[in-house]
Amino acid sequence: MRISRHIASSVMAGAALAASSALAFEGTTPGGRPAAALSAPAAGLAGSNAAIPVPPMSVAAGASAGAVGKNAAPPANSLSALQYAAEGGHPIAQWRLGRMYASGDGVDRDDLRAFDYFSRIANQHAEDSPSAPQAQIVANAFVALGRYYRDGIPNTRVKSDRERAREMFHYAATYFGNADAQYNLARMYLDGVGSPRDPIYAARWLSQAAQKGQYQAQALLGQMLFNGDVLQRQAARGLMWLTLARENAGPDELWINEVYTSALKRATEDDRAMAGRLLERWVQGRRD
Repeated sequence: MRISRHIASSVMAGAALAASSALAFEGTTPGGRPAAALSAPAAGLAGSNAAIPVPPMSVAAGASAGAVGKNAAPPANSLSALQYAAEGGHPIAQWRLGRMYASGDGVDRDDLRAFDYFSRIANQHAEDSPSAPQAQIVANAFVALGRYYRDGIPNTRVKSDRERAREMFHYAATYFGNADAQYNLARMYLDGVGSPRDPIYAARWLSQAAQKGQYQAQALLGQMLFNGDVLQRQAARGLMWLTLARENAGPDELWINEVYTSALKRATEDDRAMAGRLLERWVQGRRD
């Protein structure tokens, strides 16, 4: 069943975040999530100057969904078995096929087919409970769709629609609390893509994602705090986030290492010492 495109309640929930003073970027967990009774945007319908350097955004479909308990797909030993399960409406099979076609893993890369599989998940499961076993898969499908709408798929019916992309990211960020969606939404507000540029609102979304361990959000938030270009300068806290981002980033994320190295060179001894204490406190809080 196709979900209604009306997302007024979701937008209002995001506006409340913008107005809230709860996110002071002090390393505390942001206040409560938006209520679960939101209307999802329908999924399967066919940049400006930033204040700070930002990395290129990937078209890849997002983090692996992992195991999801009792709804796990039956063992799939062939592409045809996955396709059979996907045609039967199995979200995990649809997700796996979407990922395969998005990355060209074992099949010829076909972004339009990937888009269609992700759309099926979003259309059929958008209003599933955020605590449902398959919720992470559904949220990741929205993130993948947001990236496709943001960039478009050349020579297909899927054209670049940045407002639509923002809707996809916003829904996954608010309803599911997905960290990758929060990061991508922050990037859009930071760059002024799909909406007016709003660095403060972007920083608040970065803070939510960073608290959940999203390393790209940690890097951007750390850079903003260390430089003090948009936010009030907090060099030690910025260095803490940059340190976490550097530890979590993959080898191809060279921009994170460069930003970290630059900040470390400019940091004072007091900044470094305080960053170390903040890092220990943050890690301990995660363990608790």
